[in-house]
Amino acid sequence: MRIALSSYRSKPHSGGQGIYVRNLSRELVNLGHEVEVFSGQPYPELDEGVGLTRLPSLDLYRPEDPFRRPARQEFRDGIDVLEFLTMCTSGFPEPRTFSMRLARHLSDKLSDFDVLHDNQTLGPGLLQLARRGMPVLTTIHHPISQDRRLELADAHGWSKITKRRWYGFVAMQRRVAQRCEHLLTVSEQSARDIVTDFGVRPERLDVVPVGVDVDTFTPMPYADRVPGRLVAIVSADVPLKGLSVLIAALSRLDRARWSELVVVGTPSDKTQKALADAGLLDRVRFEQGLPTDELAALMASAQVHVVPSLYEGFSLPTVEAMSCGTALVASRVGALPELLASTSAISQGDGPGLLVAPGDPDALADALADLLADPERCARMGEVGRERAVSTYSWASVARATAAVYQRVIDQHRKKDSA
Repeated sequence: MRIALSSYRSKPHSGGQGIYVRNLSRELVNLGHEVEVFSGQPYPELDEGVGLTRLPSLDLYRPEDPFRRPARQEFRDGIDVLEFLTMCTSGFPEPRTFSMRLARHLSDKLSDFDVLHDNQTLGPGLLQLARRGMPVLTTIHHPISQDRRLELADAHGWSKITKRRWYGFVAMQRRVAQRCEHLLTVSEQSARDIVTDFGVRPERLDVVPVGVDVDTFTPMPYADRVPGRLVAIVSADVPLKGLSVLIAALSRLDRARWSELVVVGTPSDKTQKALADAGLLDRVRFEQGLPTDELAALMASAQVHVVPSLYEGFSLPTVEAMSCGTALVASRVGALPELLASTSAISQGDGPGLLVAPGDPDALADALADLLADPERCARMGEVGRERAVSTYSWASVARATAAVYQRVIDQHRKKDSA
């Protein structure tokens, strides 16, 4: 098959989008398919044999200069003007404007590809391409309405107004999702949420999980791990990720039980103040932009991996921790109970980790204390998690399942054309 794989932004090492694009495209090529990736900034890191077409935006949210004001000569067309003006009114324009650039770029290349697989853009340009006869499949990792609900609940005053405006693109994504014939998601929980929040008909949804590179994310014996080390992955320091809950839990946890928390992500000012107020600045450090091998080594060095999220449509870091043989403590919310379900013969009691009530720092502190005090139990959980990661979540398995969905989309499209 000739596959166009699009992603409006593809940050390589965190956030999930760039990781999904890189690994899926590599394994599709390994299966013998041709893959061309179309992306705005930040661009993905891709493997040999995968093509990349850059569709540059104004890059208004680059980390070193967020919400920047481009020079006049940077504006190339009306799409750029729309992008900038939307940002100036506190909106988030990238999904819409990327879809417009994608539709323009592919308008005379429709026959070059058998299918377009879009990753979470859900912009009107996708519908334009579908109307012109291109088979289109869109992945929704989870409905962003979940993020919107939690952020608005946490915001106050002017912040609530700007947050509401920022998440204005969710209404667009809902409208586009309702009109897409073929949708892919990553868990049964995400499928239920998409049906509920976006009003999508269930028969339009296929479920294929996100994968993990099981050859890179490999276990380390528990005896060789850093004593008392906790690790958490926070792609964005927003309420949905529950970092404030974890900080509150650590302030309740006996300091003799744990040595440090390493958070992969960038802290907000609010988080830094919470750490200072709790007297934890010397025990918590943040890492950003880790190469994949260093991230894997960090996750494998932990005694426990913590996922305190208030919602997860899937959670790639959870599966990566399982692949590293690291025991987990996670919130009982979203897709996390699916991921941590025990289907292993290794342990008749424990799955890959413990589940706790979301938003409950006392329950989170108690679960962390239990596991940190029992390295043998952690090791058993790690074995269960590793077995599950290899058997269910390898990228090779994900690519085969995704390619099967492509074929069904193409076959249905051809059948419709011939009718």
